[in-house]
Amino acid sequence: MKPSFDMFKLHHFILRQMVDKGYPPSITAITHKFRRMREDVIQELRGLQGYHGIVLHPRSHEVWAIHPFSAMPTNFLVRQGKREWWSNCAWCSLGAAELLGGDVTITTTLGANGRQVQVRVVEGELLDSAYCVHFPIPMENAWDNVIFTCSTMLLFDRPDAVKPWCKRHRMPQGDIQPIAKVHELAKTWYGRHLDPDWKKWTLEEAKAIFENLGLTHSVWHIPETDARF
Repeated sequence: MKPSFDMFKLHHFILRQMVDKGYPPSITAITHKFRRMREDVIQELRGLQGYHGIVLHPRSHEVWAIHPFSAMPTNFLVRQGKREWWSNCAWCSLGAAELLGGDVTITTTLGANGRQVQVRVVEGELLDSAYCVHFPIPMENAWDNVIFTCSTMLLFDRPDAVKPWCKRHRMPQGDIQPIAKVHELAKTWYGRHLDPDWKKWTLEEAKAIFENLGLTHSVWHIPETDARF
């Protein structure tokens, strides 16, 4: 079925408002913007979700997340001056900092159950590099439930804190990376998300990004069946 309008324009509209206002446009606002019937908008939103461009609330079809931002409260609060956003995970929050530019502060809690910490990014430079990020869910399973996947990508103050945390919470131990490397990953991964002609990374592009950063743990394996990631 021919789409009612360009889903990439829809992605840009949603993400642009998320950056500018801190929340995504409603279905009603989208119908007014694109002069389409509500049913057409919901169909296009579903298509964009199928493309892994957004996550919709399962009942209302309103936008729940558009990476790297979340429309719902999370463990990662991103602030710039008096403005603030929720982000999905450690990786996403650093991606949000890249899209926002300027001076950004990320507030989170270690392991989602420890002390509260702040990570500062100033004009693209990471100032607080003494942390690490745990990635327990393999990338090939990331979109099985991407909200869950993101909720597990947490900050820790040292690598040896991850193993007891995993045991306590019955979480598989995956890959542990220094925050500086995750920052570089986020800058590349999310750097073009606000482009009007944004497209998902192809399988080859995603693999190249991981390989160039030395992300060789099995967690980063992407199956050949995923045409775009």
